[in-house]
Amino acid sequence: MFSTDARDALYDIIRMRRDVRAEFSGDVLSEDVLWRVLGAAHHAPSVGNTQPWDFVVVQDAQRLEQFAAHVAGCRRAFADSLPEDRKGTFDPIKVEGIVESGTGIVVTYDPERGGKHILGRHTIDESGLFSAVLAIQNLWLAATAEGLGVGWVSFYEEPFLADFVGISDPVRPIAWLCVGPVTALQEVPDLERFGWRTGRPLTDAVHRDTFAGIALEQDTADA
Repeated sequence: MFSTDARDALYDIIRMRRDVRAEFSGDVLSEDVLWRVLGAAHHAPSVGNTQPWDFVVVQDAQRLEQFAAHVAGCRRAFADSLPEDRKGTFDPIKVEGIVESGTGIVVTYDPERGGKHILGRHTIDESGLFSAVLAIQNLWLAATAEGLGVGWVSFYEEPFLADFVGISDPVRPIAWLCVGPVTALQEVPDLERFGWRTGRPLTDAVHRDTFAGIALEQDTADA
């Protein structure tokens, strides 16, 4: 059993985790911290114990600038696709901190790792991909505990990123994570602060027995 302090610290880390964009300090994380957060990611559960992930660490300044330029082009294309009212809301939102973070970690997924007969993937093939995403969550929480920020960049074209880090089918990149020290973590997520979208209360997401079932009532005494 863990102590109450350890339990509360974990819940605090989960609550404090943010998708960081503008708060990177410009310092580069140390090698020992880098390996600790990668170790946490590598300890994620995986279907059939396949560990279908790999981590490509990008810290070369020129390569960070190159990928940032690609992302900027994708951002412009998305902005141009928006109606005027949503474009005005989106304009001030920063979507990446690729250069400022000093470190990019590209998480890849190999659907063939473990061979053809993977325990647990017989009926739900996506469980392999889900495993790699669990590794990302482990990394994110460990980074938060280390006082780091993580920003998940999704404004890129997958073939470009695959070529950029030198991978080919069937392996695919599933995330570029900006990782680095921060000046602070925002109390309110950026998309809420800028008015793009608010979060849902937990009580709207919890159902009894079936999806159409009555939502569970939260016991405020335990909240």
